[in-house]
Amino acid sequence: MEPIMLAAMSKVTIGIVIGVGLVVLIPLLIVAGFIKIWIQALSSGARVSFFDLFGMWLRKVSPQLIVTARISAVQAGLEDMSTRDLESVYLVRRDPGDVLTCVNALIIAFKANVAISFTDLQAHHFAGGHVIELVEAMIASHRAKINLSFDVARAIDLAGRNILEAVQTTVTPKIIDCPPQASGTSMLDAVAKDGIRLLVRARVTVRSNIDQLVRGATEETIIARVGQGIVSAIGSAETYKHVLENPDNISRKVLSSGLDAQTAYEIVSIDIADVSVASVGDVANVGALLETERAEADKQMRQAEAEGRRAMAVAREQEMRALVQENQAKVVLAEAEVPRAMADAFRSGNLGIMDYYKMKNIQADTDMRDSIAGDENQKKPKS
Repeated sequence: MEPIMLAAMSKVTIGIVIGVGLVVLIPLLIVAGFIKIWIQALSSGARVSFFDLFGMWLRKVSPQLIVTARISAVQAGLEDMSTRDLESVYLVRRDPGDVLTCVNALIIAFKANVAISFTDLQAHHFAGGHVIELVEAMIASHRAKINLSFDVARAIDLAGRNILEAVQTTVTPKIIDCPPQASGTSMLDAVAKDGIRLLVRARVTVRSNIDQLVRGATEETIIARVGQGIVSAIGSAETYKHVLENPDNISRKVLSSGLDAQTAYEIVSIDIADVSVASVGDVANVGALLETERAEADKQMRQAEAEGRRAMAVAREQEMRALVQENQAKVVLAEAEVPRAMADAFRSGNLGIMDYYKMKNIQADTDMRDSIAGDENQKKPKS
């Protein structure tokens, strides 16, 4: 009996020892897994407890990523950066790049003495913004004494504008070609009042207008307005010589028109880079060409009118001939009534036989005279 009891007690003891060993071994293994990270954080001044590391492990968060990000923040001087803040960034999309991007942006802002909270950077990053460019833009505006708040910069960035380029353009104005080289047209085409066609190329110097970057129009609007102003200024010139002699008059007139209203830019200057008369092949004298075309059109119109009058005259001639034939027919009809009238006169006693013979003699004398006169006219020589 005793050997059996001893054997049972030995099995229980072994089980207890194994259980205690497992209880002690598991924490030791966990501690051994985190000891390297813990020592790294401790030596860098970014102290992290084992409970925090264990909690990250349970939440399936990479302890190495969070500790590395916190070390970077602490080394930069951000002592209040906690692991919970870093975990909140990672847990949104579980993308390590989110943590590194937000931490790097905060470090850059802190080093430049630009007050931006980590929460604001995190919210802007997840809204689709570019936090690094935003921070760099705010630093550039701060050093250039430009009043640019985080809310305005965030709105500009989320609107799709390059906030860093906008701030740089505010400090260093940008030059825009008019017309742009990408349009395929190198010169603007305009015509003065005297009809001479001019080719013009301008360069517009602009500066970003921070207040209008969100709702203001883009470069295309500036280019279109400047081109319209130049064409209008040349069109109002009395002669092309005035334009060639004083091209600065064009830039002054266009600049005074307020073309940068409701745009994202402020026009600094408009400079006429090139102005020339169009070549002969391009029809330089548009006025002469228009006059020639107008004269040709007038000639064709007059010819058409003359042809119409000729056709009307021919038609009138035909009408008169028809009228002559009609009158001749009436004469024939009237002459046919003469014998009938004479017969009625005989019957009524108004005409005697002697009267009739006298009339016949007179008619015979008349025919003879007409015959003699006709022969004499035929014998006369032609002059």
